[in-house]
Amino acid sequence: MSEIKLGKQEIIHFVGIGGIGMSGLAQIMKTMGFKVQGSDLNKNKNTENCKKLGIQILKGHKKKHINKVTIVVKSSAIKLNNVELLAAKKNKIPIYDRIEMLANIIDLKKNIIITGSHGKTTTTSLVAKIISSAKLDPTIINGGVINSLKNNAKLGQGDWTVVEADESDGSFLKVPINYSIVTNIDKEHLDYYKNFNNLIEAFKAFIEKTPPIGKSFLFLDDINIRKLIKKLKTKNYFTFGFHKDSNYQICNARYEINYTKFDLKIKNVGVKSLHIKNIILNLIGKHNVINASAAISLCLNLGLKENIIKKALINFSGVQRRLTKVFKKNKIEFYDDYAHHPTEISSVLEGVSVVAKKRKIISVFQPHRYSRIKSLKFEFASCFKNSNLVMLCPMYPAGEPVDRTYNQNKFAQLISKFSRTQVILIKNESDLTKYFRKNLIKDEIVIGMGAGSISKWMYSLKDTL
Repeated sequence: MSEIKLGKQEIIHFVGIGGIGMSGLAQIMKTMGFKVQGSDLNKNKNTENCKKLGIQILKGHKKKHINKVTIVVKSSAIKLNNVELLAAKKNKIPIYDRIEMLANIIDLKKNIIITGSHGKTTTTSLVAKIISSAKLDPTIINGGVINSLKNNAKLGQGDWTVVEADESDGSFLKVPINYSIVTNIDKEHLDYYKNFNNLIEAFKAFIEKTPPIGKSFLFLDDINIRKLIKKLKTKNYFTFGFHKDSNYQICNARYEINYTKFDLKIKNVGVKSLHIKNIILNLIGKHNVINASAAISLCLNLGLKENIIKKALINFSGVQRRLTKVFKKNKIEFYDDYAHHPTEISSVLEGVSVVAKKRKIISVFQPHRYSRIKSLKFEFASCFKNSNLVMLCPMYPAGEPVDRTYNQNKFAQLISKFSRTQVILIKNESDLTKYFRKNLIKDEIVIGMGAGSISKWMYSLKDTL
């Protein structure tokens, strides 16, 4: 990777600034004193956060947007024939991927990099919360909005940077590492990696990149991580999870409606064995206990005190779109969640079902990308077992061309068969509202799930029901 030398006179243009990762980096660089602007096809919460910092947001993609620009940063979602990129190439303006710019910005800090197929945003937020509670004032770049910050990025004055690194396009291998967490490895992003073995090899390279003076923290319950551990050249890692052989073992988990309580046994980490009891996490679900154990393991290894860690977890206010409560009406609770992969959906529904008692759970699922549904069709079909009813919305293509082989009715039949639950087909947002007006009674739990426009639908229900 070529070295990027930045001066405060640079004018840095972000192509696709509305993305969560791009907007976060743009805000960090603006706070550092650089002149920053960006373009995107649509406005959203991310662009609004940028505007509040004084970043100019330009509508659409046009040649004139880069007239006075000296550096261009592009999102991985931007195609190479984008008019701004073509103009930048013609004018010999240097172009960098977001991850390249990020790597150079954080290179002067000590970095904690969190990656994995699922749970990395919440885990990143938990690590950031604990380190912030220890008054270390970290720089934070996350893949979701942290409720306490009302943003996904913050420039800190301390020595540490806490970063969520996306594995979807291999770019996580470009960031400098001191400490790292791998939450799990699942069959995701095979359109980029071509096969699962290539994905595994990428994670292997990531773990082995962790330097001798750092450590990688790996989720031992994950079968793919256990297989990967056997291939590692060095033992520069610790493990966490429920597995009995974990260095940081979760024990005695108790699940309540608004929080979770658990213990953590620490063994074989070069220090005296410890047993931390009654850790209270202000989140629900087994998957969040796992995320928290990863954060605790790493922070204990940094030398942070048990009482600071415990207090941070009690006060953790969560991440937007991670089982976010939207509103409550007639004792019916409405939630919004980013879950768009079978493993994520299963985890959310399992967590809710444990505390729901006899309450009816309704899943409003918006499939995301034809390619994902096609490659994981049967996994999706069987991940709604803890849902009493599934409202199946139309496909959100996320830029993919329409796949005529996808049939919403047949997909609904598969879900009904393998998850053994009732499925209702939804045509559009209006259809969803009409159904709920007629059929909701009281005390149901309604969870909107997906990575597309479903979040907007869930918030709109507050005004339309």
